[in-house]
Amino acid sequence: MERRRRLRVVDGSHPEDVARNEISVIVVNHNAGWLLDACIHRALDQAREVIVVDNASADGSCSKVQALHESHDRVRLVINSRNVGFSVACNMGTALASGRFLLFLNPDCMIEPGALGKMLGAMAHDPQAGMVGGFLVNPDGTEQAGGRRTVPTPWRSFVRAFGLHRFQERWPKLFASYDLCAQPLPAGPVEVEAVSGACMLVRREALDDVGKLDEGYFMHCEDLDWCMRFRQRNWKVVFVPGATVIHHLGACSRARPVFVEWHKHKGMVRFYRKFFSHQYPGPLLVAVVGAVWVRFVAKAAAIQMRRLFGSC
Repeated sequence: MERRRRLRVVDGSHPEDVARNEISVIVVNHNAGWLLDACIHRALDQAREVIVVDNASADGSCSKVQALHESHDRVRLVINSRNVGFSVACNMGTALASGRFLLFLNPDCMIEPGALGKMLGAMAHDPQAGMVGGFLVNPDGTEQAGGRRTVPTPWRSFVRAFGLHRFQERWPKLFASYDLCAQPLPAGPVEVEAVSGACMLVRREALDDVGKLDEGYFMHCEDLDWCMRFRQRNWKVVFVPGATVIHHLGACSRARPVFVEWHKHKGMVRFYRKFFSHQYPGPLLVAVVGAVWVRFVAKAAAIQMRRLFGSC
């Protein structure tokens, strides 16, 4: 692949100033409530523009966005008549974005001051950094799982599902968990295999090279797919521990947990078949896919049981 150009911060400009001129934020909303308005205002403080693509929300969360859109040229709003899924909506936002860098941000994420400048600074430091993720934390300040991880291959998922990661200190190569949040926080930006789709800063040059999000995923696993494809094209995926983002996890999905679990497991099956079918013999891959659906049935049953006993 041709040599990548280093991102120039012209005239000694600070990365935060460059971020305000060069980053387009794309937010896909579906019933995020009050969090959406807070997310947008936090993003506007640090970015060029915010593009909200609403997937048929029914909670009135877009009413304030509509007012901002009408009075503010840095806020754009697209309202879909039906829920087209996360990937499709992100790609719709990409088509409207004008920045050299695109931040895909969940509506339940609050960017802490200076975070975008630090993420952009990591890209400026390494011309091969095509995607950068921030330090996702829970509202109580603890690190959230998924912000930095290895790719959950079928074997790694098996290890995690059956608790075998407890043996990773003794056999780290065999039983390592794909989640890295149990490891000490690195001192600075570090290359990882995958970051979370809740907060992904992407270099447009890399996006043009890799292609848009795979619209075959409705929700979940499209971020893992993208990270795999970035790395296949020799773009680095980088985690930036100093770029803090508060993530109110699951705010958009609590109302329909079985629906979410269905698409999460369906996405994982697509991910396995797409990237690992050549590594696993046919019968073994069938067994892996079967295990995914058994897990879905167990999760759905647990959700229904909680609902049943919760209503008693």
